[in-house]
Amino acid sequence: MGLLCRPHQFWAYQPVAGTHYVARRGAISYDSSDQTALYIRMLGDVRVRSQVGFEPERRSSHPYLCIDFRTLHTRLGCGSASAASGPERRVHRLLSFQRYLHSSRLLRGVPQQIPLHILDEDYTGQARCMLEKVGNWNFDIFRFDRLTNGNSLITLTFHLLNQYGLVELFQLDMVKLWRFLVMVQEDYHSDNPYHNAVHAADVTQAMYCYLREPMLAKSLTSYDILLGLLAAATHDLGHPGVNQPFLIKTDHYLATLYRNTSVLENHHWKSAVGLLRETGLFSHLPAEDSLNMERELGSLILATDISRQNEYLSRFRMHLDQDNLCLSNASHRHFILQMALKCADICNPCRPWEQSKQWSEKVTEEFFQQGDIEKKHKLEVSPLCDREMNTVGNIQIGFMTYVAEPLFAEWARFSDTRLSQTMLGHMGLNKASWGGLQQEQTPVSEEAEASIASAGDAAAARRDANTATVAGGTSSKEIPQGSRES
Repeated sequence: MGLLCRPHQFWAYQPVAGTHYVARRGAISYDSSDQTALYIRMLGDVRVRSQVGFEPERRSSHPYLCIDFRTLHTRLGCGSASAASGPERRVHRLLSFQRYLHSSRLLRGVPQQIPLHILDEDYTGQARCMLEKVGNWNFDIFRFDRLTNGNSLITLTFHLLNQYGLVELFQLDMVKLWRFLVMVQEDYHSDNPYHNAVHAADVTQAMYCYLREPMLAKSLTSYDILLGLLAAATHDLGHPGVNQPFLIKTDHYLATLYRNTSVLENHHWKSAVGLLRETGLFSHLPAEDSLNMERELGSLILATDISRQNEYLSRFRMHLDQDNLCLSNASHRHFILQMALKCADICNPCRPWEQSKQWSEKVTEEFFQQGDIEKKHKLEVSPLCDREMNTVGNIQIGFMTYVAEPLFAEWARFSDTRLSQTMLGHMGLNKASWGGLQQEQTPVSEEAEASIASAGDAAAARRDANTATVAGGTSSKEIPQGSRES
């Protein structure tokens, strides 16, 4: 039996021989009748599909039907990048913090020893210092991303795999591993305010914190840890910055292909499989072990579908009520990995205020950008995506109330540790802070409107006493709205 054999199976499939390359994008499932789903995260797209099994697709090509939502991030002078020069330029930018000799050897695929010291001299000390505290819940991923020149996902994941000894244990080729991580990071869209490589790095760091919890640390195998870290790093691979309702109403073919069920999650998973096969990271393992790894990676990523939140939460609660979780059982360990990844994926409300606030603003801006493009194309604006009707505060309070609090309360029942109590404590404080900001902003806004209206009335009265009130009131409310057009 190979290194990666597992006693439980999820489903059987066979790899497709003679694969050909195509390019695709995807979406997520969404049930608008579900209160929880109103506070859905935006999940994304990727590259792999197959008629029977898995089939890697060509990277860097993204055809769309109806609306090309690349226009969501169109900027002056960057809307028509040439696909021909794409791969070389992306890798050059991605590896700009490395010395030229190392990057050129990497790109040529020379199988010589690559030193673990990969950062420029100026940043090495600070980045290394942060990595020494990577298990701290207050770890500032934004600062770490700056210190690594925007390469937090590569650097963090590589460090954790090496720290656990997984590179040696699973005999992973260093060049293949590095290429895999480079390609994973590059497939996250940096133009997305929220669903980008920094989010993936943040989730990976949170997953590491959970893997170190006593209940898990004493039970998980090296295989479980490898699976958990890879799933965290790839769980939102290629997110387009829009959600499934948008893709459904624009008749995106993937919504039909996956029948509106975990569409993006399926493609995140299959994209990761495509990169694993493209780089041959596990090609030295027995075929059965590689297939098991791919299946179980998919099982973890599919668990992040927020529309299935109640399903997983109910099962988790039932296990805790019956006290029948046995982590010596492989299937139970896998289920706990699923719950850990779900927690890591939506842990932003549980971070310290300064970090949590940044994440909240970023995800809300991504929602609002989708709403802007829906308005531009005369589409119905998706829930939470209208910047004129929603605020960061009310969206976050709703998300904490209906999604985050129930999940982390059950996680604390399972793992009643200092970390769990810290997360609940931060979430309570953050929710109160958003509530306070909401209360502060409301009266200020009303006073401002009254002041503008009074000024408008006075000016209009000097022009025409008979229409002073009407003219002043109208102008005072049209100017602010006009200034918010995208």
